[in-house]
Amino acid sequence: MTQMFDVRRGLEQARADRAGAWRFVRDFACAWVEPLTDGDGFTEEDLGAAEKRLGVGLPTALGEMYRLLGRRQDLTSNHDRLLRPDELCIDARGEALVFREENQGACSWGVLLGDVGRADPGVHVLLDLADRQAQRWEPFMERVSWMAVEMVLAESLHAPQHLSDFLYEPDPETPRIIEESCEQLPFPVYAAGGYEGTRWFLGADALLRDEEGCVLARARTEEALEAVRTLLPGDWLDE
Repeated sequence: MTQMFDVRRGLEQARADRAGAWRFVRDFACAWVEPLTDGDGFTEEDLGAAEKRLGVGLPTALGEMYRLLGRRQDLTSNHDRLLRPDELCIDARGEALVFREENQGACSWGVLLGDVGRADPGVHVLLDLADRQAQRWEPFMERVSWMAVEMVLAESLHAPQHLSDFLYEPDPETPRIIEESCEQLPFPVYAAGGYEGTRWFLGADALLRDEEGCVLARARTEEALEAVRTLLPGDWLDE
């Protein structure tokens, strides 16, 4: 494999603590997207204004995430959307600080208000269900910083078409081919929100997410993406 940094090792370090998570985000951006710069985050003034408006302090890790990459839409908002500091809100139920929304409003991610005083609290998800009485905030990721890693990886799957693609209803043999040809990454099973069963893999200059009914691919080069399509024949969206 020819990655410019060790993705697996980076994820292991990111899982350990939030310093490792921010290091992974920087390294991944540099190797797969564009390097982070000093102007890619929001300022202390931006975050302070949000806290004053909300009457709630931001968890340390959430503030660090916004200061590091909050303005980088290519890392945060290709598909789902990281809210700007002036869009941060308390949900209508008064239970959580919401910082991210699914692109069609199917769910929101946030930190329970009882947890905002923790440095790196867990992230919960609220599904937009027809039965409002059934709605509840469910655990999603164990830490905000780990959610940031997942966000950057997930948004990379929706990069420009020449570097990403989507395989709908893959062949039943596809999971086996992926397992035999790629390295499964040390990513936890998602706790809720219909994400159960999602697995991440690393191929030759390519990142794959295998989930029920589809495979998403992101490559560092057009040649690497074409190699994924060849490895996994089927109805690729942009082929």
